[in-house]
Amino acid sequence: MKIYLRPTAFIDAPFGHDGKVARLTGGLNFFSAIEALREEGGRIVSELISVEAIEDELDRLGEGARRTWANITAPRAPLALGERTIRLDQPQVMGILNTTPDSFSDGGRYEDAGAAADAGHAMSAAGAAIIDVGGESTRPGAKPVWEGDEVKRVLPPIERLAAAGTAVSIDTRKAEVMEAALRAGATLVNDVSALTFDPRSAEVVARAGGPVVLMHHKGSPETMQKAPHYDRPVLLEVYDWLEERIEAAVAAGIDRAKIIVDPGIGFGKSVHHNLQLLNGLALFHGLGCPVMLGASRKRMIGALSGEAPTDQRLGGSVALALKGAEQGAQILRVHDVPETIQAIRVWRGLRDAALTP
Repeated sequence: MKIYLRPTAFIDAPFGHDGKVARLTGGLNFFSAIEALREEGGRIVSELISVEAIEDELDRLGEGARRTWANITAPRAPLALGERTIRLDQPQVMGILNTTPDSFSDGGRYEDAGAAADAGHAMSAAGAAIIDVGGESTRPGAKPVWEGDEVKRVLPPIERLAAAGTAVSIDTRKAEVMEAALRAGATLVNDVSALTFDPRSAEVVARAGGPVVLMHHKGSPETMQKAPHYDRPVLLEVYDWLEERIEAAVAAGIDRAKIIVDPGIGFGKSVHHNLQLLNGLALFHGLGCPVMLGASRKRMIGALSGEAPTDQRLGGSVALALKGAEQGAQILRVHDVPETIQAIRVWRGLRDAALTP
């Protein structure tokens, strides 16, 4: 029977608790218990285990659980993005730059190459570690975009941002767009299909040798939000799906240390599914990869706040970013960079104060 481990019972600092707490992925978060989960009859059965007792319990739970525990406590290596090195021992912000006419939140704002580059520079100046440039909307109901059009949209801002020394990622599902963007200066591939959309994409990423984000999704953008359904507990099904995609990427020649995972908030999930994933986010550290959270301005925020439109979801977006930071997410993908950076700096100040003996 497969055992899943979710860090929980987070505490401010480890001082005076030798042997009773563990550090999450080498970051700023410490926890004192693990929730051991297993699936029985289509539901999750939970057992709470203290960190103090974990070694004896791992003997009982089996070798798989021991490997997961090692993943949870192992530090995450920094990302080498061209000349930039992004540390993952603290939360980093990725700024969203859509060069599309129809993205759900900011479609049409940055179709002009100059405006897009200026927006990217502003996000970088505000503290974003990475700028994520996309030329195809993957909002619910969006139609696919021809590769040539997508390339024309993303290349000008990527070239300008990369020339200024900014760390740039390309948000695309298509191998041809990945190749063009990487030649133009992008150093990370963010694929919402987890390298399943284009049969050449894994080869392109492996050959480039840079990091890649594998995101969970269920269905295509055209259909994914039409009554999404899971036969198993969504938290465990998403975990297992990402685990399979990691193994497929490694088999294709991609370095496991350069794989980032994203649970895919809003991609084939109901509001309830999204809330379960966010509450259980720390579980995904068991995969042994950095975790990225992209919940900014998502529809669930509107659903929980009187159907607030996308341009009035800042408070909810910041709340979810902080939820991610509290559970050890290494990368927060957001639209509202200055506000999120401010929130994370305050959160970091609280952590630093707690960790100063």
